[in-house]
Amino acid sequence: MASTFGFTLQEWQRCFQQEPQQIVPLLAAHLAALDPQDNAWIYLATPAQLQAQTEPLLAHYLKDPAAYPLFGVPFAVKDNTDVAGWPTTAACPALTYTAQADAFVVARLKAAGAIVVGKTNLDQYATGLVGTRSPYGAVSNTFNPDYVSGGSSSGSASVLARGLVGFSLGTDTAGSGRVPAGFNNIVGLKPTKGWFSASGVLPACRLNDTLSVFALTVEDAFTVASIAGGYDADDAYSRHHPHTAPASLRAQPAFALPASPEFFGDKQAEAAWQQALDQLQACGATLHPVDFSPFLRLAEQLYAGPWVAERTVAVGEMLSRPEAMDPVVHAIVSGGLKYSAVEAYQAEYLRAELSRQIQQTLAHYDALVVPTSPTIRTLDEMKQEPVRYNSQFGTYTNFTNLADLAALALPGPFRADGLPAGITLIAPAWHDRALADFGVRWQQQVALPLGATGKAPSLPASPLPPSADHVRVAVVGAHLTGMPLNFQLTTRQAVLVEETRTAEHYRLFALPDGAVKKPGLLRDDSGAAITVELWDIPLARFGEFVAEIPAPLGIGSLTLADGRSVKGFICEPAALQQALEITSFGGWRNWLATQEGK
Repeated sequence: MASTFGFTLQEWQRCFQQEPQQIVPLLAAHLAALDPQDNAWIYLATPAQLQAQTEPLLAHYLKDPAAYPLFGVPFAVKDNTDVAGWPTTAACPALTYTAQADAFVVARLKAAGAIVVGKTNLDQYATGLVGTRSPYGAVSNTFNPDYVSGGSSSGSASVLARGLVGFSLGTDTAGSGRVPAGFNNIVGLKPTKGWFSASGVLPACRLNDTLSVFALTVEDAFTVASIAGGYDADDAYSRHHPHTAPASLRAQPAFALPASPEFFGDKQAEAAWQQALDQLQACGATLHPVDFSPFLRLAEQLYAGPWVAERTVAVGEMLSRPEAMDPVVHAIVSGGLKYSAVEAYQAEYLRAELSRQIQQTLAHYDALVVPTSPTIRTLDEMKQEPVRYNSQFGTYTNFTNLADLAALALPGPFRADGLPAGITLIAPAWHDRALADFGVRWQQQVALPLGATGKAPSLPASPLPPSADHVRVAVVGAHLTGMPLNFQLTTRQAVLVEETRTAEHYRLFALPDGAVKKPGLLRDDSGAAITVELWDIPLARFGEFVAEIPAPLGIGSLTLADGRSVKGFICEPAALQQALEITSFGGWRNWLATQEGK
C-alpha cells in the first residue's frame, strides 16, 4: 500500500497543513492500512501510541505552526534505535527491551512534528549489507522480490521506497545507509560522523556508527538531516559543527573516480555506471580517475582485521548464546575474539595512514564519485555465499566512516534488467550540505521516478535554502570572479551563488588609492541598481575575510533588487570625496572595460 496523501515531505505537509484537525483520523487510517505481515516492519505503532503523538502535537501546532516544520509527517525508525515505550530488538528477539526514552535524533524529529509509525527490520545487530540476516525474514527488493534489498537498514529503505512514510532512519557503519538506497532507487544521506547523536542507538561499531536518512528526494533528506543533526553532550562521540566547509560544490565540479572500477563480472552494473558518468558530465562535472588502492585497502580493514572486535564489544554477553543469534552474524562477530590489543593498535595506525592518503587525494577534487554497489545478488545467491557477496557490496562503502568522510547515495541510471543501480558522492567531513546541493541538481538532471512508487517528481527541484552555517556576502569589485582579490574568497571555501543586482539606491565610485583598483559603494536614494555577485562563505572563515578588508571599506548590509538583505561591501562616505563616480556604468566590470589601454 502506497501513501494516499503523497510521497515527498512537501506533499505530506500540504495535506496536514490544509486541515490540521484531520491529522488524528488521517494518520490513524494510514496506520490501519499498513500490512502487519509485511516483514519490512518489526513493530507497528498501536492506535494508542499513534494517538499519544498526534493529539498533543495538534494542540501545540495550532498555537505556533512555524515551530513544527515536519507537522504530521510519518516516519519509520530502524529497530536498533530507541522510541520511548516501544520495544527495541536489533533483530534479535532475545535482546528485546522496552525503551525508556527516545533516541536523541528521534526526539528532535518528533519535536519538529514528525510521527513515528513503526520500527523496521534489519540485518541483526546491524551486521550486514544484505537485508537477509534477520529472524523476521529477508526483506526483498522493492523492484524485484527475487533480489536482496540491501542492508542492514533493509526495512527502512523498503518502506520509504514504497511511499509508506515521508522519510525513514537507518544507520550506517559500513554502508548500511547507502547500499539499500542504491538497490531501491532512493536517496541515502550518510552524515559526517558526530553530526547526528548516537544516544539511544544500539552500537555496532561505536567509533564508526552514524544514523542515516532515507528519503525520495535530496531536498527531503537534507531537510530531515538539518533537524536531526546537532551536538549532544551526552554522546561522547558527538561533534560540534566547525562551520568551515563550503555550502555547495562548484558549478562545474571536478570528481575523482576509481581508475579501474571493479564490478565482479556484473556487466549490467558496469553499463549503468558508464551511463551515470555520461550524465555527470552533462551536469557540468569533469571526471578524474585516481589510484583507488588506498580506499580499497582501508575498506578491507572493517571486517578483515581487528576492527571487527568493535562488533564483539557491542554484542557483549549475547555472544555466549549462539542459538539466539543469526549464525552468519554470530560467526562474524565471534571473529573479534582472536585479535589482541597490540593488533588493534596496529590496525588504528594503519587506518590513520590510509585515511591521510585518502584525504590528500580528495583535496584535489570537489568529491569522489563511485558506484553505490558494484553488483547485486538474488536471495538464493546470498544463501550460497553470504559472506563473500556481502563483502562485494561494501567495496565502495566500507572505507567511508573509517576515513571520516561524508557520503550521499543518489538514484542513478537503471540496469538493463530493470533493477536500480545508483551512485554515491563522497567528500571530507562536514561537506554534507555541499554534496546535497549537487544532489539536487543531479536528481533534476536524471528525472527518475521516486523510489518504487512509479511517480515522477511533481516539481522541478528547488535549490536548498540559505545555510545557517554560512554567510552570504555581496561583492562588487576586486573580489568578483576573476578579479585580483577573488582568492580571498576561494581559499576560504566560499562558493559563488549567483550574479544579481542591488536595489536602486546605491552609487558606485572608483577609489583613487591602493595597489589594487577597488570600488566604493554608497547607499543613496538617488542612486541606481549595481551588479554584484553573491558568495556563501563558511561562518568560521567570515571573520578572517573581514579582517583583511582595508579602510575605507567595510562590511555592512546591502539590499538586493528582490528585497533580500545580505552582507556586502560598503565604503566610508568621506573617502568618496576625491573618488570618481561610475554609477552610470551599472557595475565594476563595465567601468573597467572602458579603462583598457588607458
